[in-house]
Amino acid sequence: MKKEDSKNCKIILKNSLLSITKPRLAVLSALLKAARPLSQKQISVKSGLKNPDKTTIYRTLETLIKAGIVHRVNLTTKQQHFELAANCSESQCHPHLTCNSCGETFCLTNLSVPKVKKHFNGFIISHQQVQLEGLCSDCKKK
Repeated sequence: MKKEDSKNCKIILKNSLLSITKPRLAVLSALLKAARPLSQKQISVKSGLKNPDKTTIYRTLETLIKAGIVHRVNLTTKQQHFELAANCSESQCHPHLTCNSCGETFCLTNLSVPKVKKHFNGFIISHQQVQLEGLCSDCKKK
């Protein structure tokens, strides 16, 4: 892990009043470097930890979710994905674009989507997430 990444991760953990542990630093670093949501397996690979334990990664993610640092992203795949929560609010996540061909998901953090009213047809909306689907530029070329 680069010194700058380590420093940023430590600041995030300190600001959230969490202990600084090697797994937390590794998971946060992997998510900080990612340009898109990652699965638990992808986080394990990108964490830089030798022989990362699935349970440790899962517990670390759960702790970071409870602290509001990370959140789950509901994608079209069955596998859970995670990303930093900094680009989202408690009630609205930034939009995601998933390629129907290769399955890659891209974050659209600079795209603004109007919020739905809190009450809609008798339904109380607690969280809004927009998922767009199509072909990425690489798959379109094929």
